[in-house]
Amino acid sequence: MNHYNKGFLYFICGVSAMGGLLFGYDWVVIGGAKPFYELFFGICDSPLMQGVAMTTALVGCLVGAMVAGVAADRWGRKPLLMVSAILFTVSAIATGLFNDFTLFNIARFIGGVGIGVASALAPMYIAEVSPAEIRGRMVSLNQMTIVLGILAAQIVNLLLARDTSVAENQTWNVAWGWRWMFWAETLPAALFLLMSFFIPESPVYLRMRGERLAVKDETIKSGGKKSEGLSLLASKKYRKVLVLGLVIAVFQQWCGTNVIFNYAQEIFVGAGFDVDGMFINIVITGIANVLFTFVALYTIEKWGRRTLMLIGAGGLGLIYLTLGTCYFMHMTGFMMVALVVAAISVYAMTLGPVTWTVLAEIFPNRIRGIAMATCTFALWVGCCTLTFSFPSMNAALGSSGTFWIYSVICICAFVFLFTNCPETKGKSLEELERELTK
Repeated sequence: MNHYNKGFLYFICGVSAMGGLLFGYDWVVIGGAKPFYELFFGICDSPLMQGVAMTTALVGCLVGAMVAGVAADRWGRKPLLMVSAILFTVSAIATGLFNDFTLFNIARFIGGVGIGVASALAPMYIAEVSPAEIRGRMVSLNQMTIVLGILAAQIVNLLLARDTSVAENQTWNVAWGWRWMFWAETLPAALFLLMSFFIPESPVYLRMRGERLAVKDETIKSGGKKSEGLSLLASKKYRKVLVLGLVIAVFQQWCGTNVIFNYAQEIFVGAGFDVDGMFINIVITGIANVLFTFVALYTIEKWGRRTLMLIGAGGLGLIYLTLGTCYFMHMTGFMMVALVVAAISVYAMTLGPVTWTVLAEIFPNRIRGIAMATCTFALWVGCCTLTFSFPSMNAALGSSGTFWIYSVICICAFVFLFTNCPETKGKSLEELERELTK
């Protein structure tokens, strides 16, 4: 095993992973604020405006992911992590401050750009600074902070959403409660910005920059042109690994688990719970999310990435098949919560953390920045389409039909992963490059 300063390694990976914490919080907090800001802005009877409010940040994610790779390869990983921290801080303050719906959405868009940048950069930075023997566990640390951010948002929402059965509390929720849900993000965002000054630049980026400068000098001397960017990524040499990365990224969203966070109100109310019961059940799912992400930290280096991906796809396929059947039979209560928690648990120990680990590992150093950005962009496209499609699918097919469709998607993904997903544990990034691009 290589010798390295464990304390310093955990520190710099922990700071980078704070981007994941804010990613998780900013992404989920809107679900708890939704019942109240919709009343404040008067959009309760406008599905279009409701959809705009829920997806503005996702559009920002697409923009952030799209620019993150090129910017990180040009200016480095560390500066981009600092930019994401600034965006999170500005968005947290502004979202709760504005009384105008348009400005509210602009603030959400800014936060979404921060999510897009952090979701692409944090796992990549951690993978590049971590030794091969613990790289999976360290990249999974990013997913752990994501789920901790999700749980923090769920707890904050529960504490701030005062008893909705009392008229006075409901008035406070509509006037101020949803604002404080967003403002609570300001402290960790500012801390992330402060701590990011104390982490070093990625050694892989520094080596790439030196090689790039050497190639540039040689190119100038020879009068030739250098092939870069998306054209290089789409070349025959990297096409297979790019397709693998894109499918894994999109499947992490299309597996359907994230609708539970974004549309918890519809899912739990459909299962027979009132609004207060909904908030409690959301926190229960958040706790399960954290606990089983801990399981992933201990299994990812023992069981391997491929095994966990297959368990996730197959397990969710079976759970959604059962959940859809229960909705079809109009079942309510504990059984429905248990199935939802089971789905979150399987996702948390498999597809949630392992997707980011595999994406950070499979691409060669030369294209990792642009490849991670491209796959993260595809992931957020998957998230947008999932978020947009759920209300229409739920209305047209009912909860049963919707979860049956998610089950079919998971089964198809299982077949693809079984035939195409390699095992990457314990291998250096250079070894993986040789194996996956021959």
